[in-house]
Amino acid sequence: MSEPVDPIQRAFLGIEQSVSGNRWVSRLDQAGQNRALAIAQLHGIPDLIARVLAGRGVAVDDAPAFLDPTIRRLMPDPKTLVDCEKAASRLADAVQRRERVAIFGDYDVDGAASSALLSRFLKYFDVPDHIYIPDRIFEGYGPNPAAMRQLIANGAKLIVTVDCGSTSHEALAAAAEENCDVVVIDHHQMGPQLPPCLALVNPNRNDDLSGQGHLCAAGVVFLVLVATARILRERNHPRANALDLLSWLDLVALATVCDVVPLKGLNRAYVVKGLMAARHMGNAGLAALFRRTGLGGPVTPYHFGFLIGPRINAGGRIGDAALGSRLLTLDDSIEAEEIAGQLDDLNRERQAMEAQMLAEAEAEVIAEYGDGQNASVIVTARDNWHPGIVGLLAARLKEKFKRPAFAIAFNGSGKGTGSGRSIPGFDMGKMVRSAVEDGLLVKGGGHAMAAGLTVQRKKLGLVRAHFEAAAQAVVPELVANHVLKIDGALAASGATLALIDQLEQAGPYGSGHSQPVFAVPAHRVVDARLIGVAHVKVVLQALDGSRLEGIAFRAGDTPLGQLLLSSRGSQLHVAGCLSADHWQGSRRVQLRILDAAKAA
Repeated sequence: MSEPVDPIQRAFLGIEQSVSGNRWVSRLDQAGQNRALAIAQLHGIPDLIARVLAGRGVAVDDAPAFLDPTIRRLMPDPKTLVDCEKAASRLADAVQRRERVAIFGDYDVDGAASSALLSRFLKYFDVPDHIYIPDRIFEGYGPNPAAMRQLIANGAKLIVTVDCGSTSHEALAAAAEENCDVVVIDHHQMGPQLPPCLALVNPNRNDDLSGQGHLCAAGVVFLVLVATARILRERNHPRANALDLLSWLDLVALATVCDVVPLKGLNRAYVVKGLMAARHMGNAGLAALFRRTGLGGPVTPYHFGFLIGPRINAGGRIGDAALGSRLLTLDDSIEAEEIAGQLDDLNRERQAMEAQMLAEAEAEVIAEYGDGQNASVIVTARDNWHPGIVGLLAARLKEKFKRPAFAIAFNGSGKGTGSGRSIPGFDMGKMVRSAVEDGLLVKGGGHAMAAGLTVQRKKLGLVRAHFEAAAQAVVPELVANHVLKIDGALAASGATLALIDQLEQAGPYGSGHSQPVFAVPAHRVVDARLIGVAHVKVVLQALDGSRLEGIAFRAGDTPLGQLLLSSRGSQLHVAGCLSADHWQGSRRVQLRILDAAKAA
């Protein structure tokens, strides 16, 4: 889904409507083309890479530095985050006193990585710590009073919540009653009322002017640990100078990619440097998971987001929520292999459950909304769904129907736990919070692209109406602009490994920094076949005889897949993203096909 495009802009390659219903347009307007030309000429950057940079808002003078993101240059002084110095000072006290610290984390990848990051820091200084991850089904998101009291009863002198806690007023009040200090390190949106705690480090609190609201929780934790290490050095702690925080950036990169936060500013440096750390396989837990996935090349954001993340999440979704954080803290490779195996098994079980739930959800959408095109927001709900999988379900529905979507799992008492995923341009978190304020939801929150909620069955109809009213002025216009933005055109002979290396330098790609899309014009389909589970593999050939392999994932039963399979011997315009496919020790270019159209 893209932002609205000037309707008078000429269609790229003249394609007004592709097989997927998209109008192809150039990502660059005239001003963008001028900027790309200046980047190429002033800095000696290849034309295609210059177009990619210009298409993502990189200024002419900033281009060289953008291609070399560094922690030193992009990391702010942690003091600019409200309460960071206070939180770091309290952590430093705990280190010096060797107080028992309880870490209360969320059950997703960001929560697991944040918990593991803080735990590794404390263990380095021989500080006793305990990670507590709540059960998604029985406890729900964030701290609860019973858990806080239990952690204190078990000896915690300091509780640090990571990736949660900003709105946990009752739970933090319970800790305050027990005279236990609580530090909150979070990134979720919150209202003006602050919970009772010693320090709340959240770049999205209303009075924080640091400009770091795009960070995930692990990114914020890293800044707090930088500040803590600095204080410990100032206090002449004997082990502070030898601390290598950068070696743990693999955890920050993992969380940054999996939490789908914008890859801009410090987040780019986190991921670039974190991938370098991950490739050293220094984290036994991550290394064990990579072995389970059959990693065939260097670690990329794809591996984090689509192979590692789902396995870590599987524990929190349908198994032991603490498995992921426990795995990421391990140095014992044997124990890491055992837990990685458990998560791998849980992930396969999760995939089977998801497939069944998705079929039921799509049937409900058709029954409730017809083809879904007349709805601004899709809300599905069932009694027998697993609440740990509704987020994945919402994401699938959003992809299929191209509009914000929710999936809600109701229990026997009529209480529903739901999750939603949005489209670019529509703030889902704001909509959910307004429903909470209007008394329609028991609780709820999130950010622009994702949200969670709890609702009573009797109010489901009112919630559907509220969401539709909130979205109908914005979403129809967003979904009406079915455009695919093209960064440039190239022939099969131009799709080289050298180009991929240059493109990777302009990355990493993800939320807020989209992967470049290239058009491969008028190439003949010399082979097309189904492989795996409904993937379509093709071979494209240019007039000069050069060839390019491509694959359209999960496209077998889509109009795109059908066009590819029926076009052997014919010419097509094809659009997609370039990547390096690693197979049996070799590295070759592959086009991930997103769209196609018949060549005139």
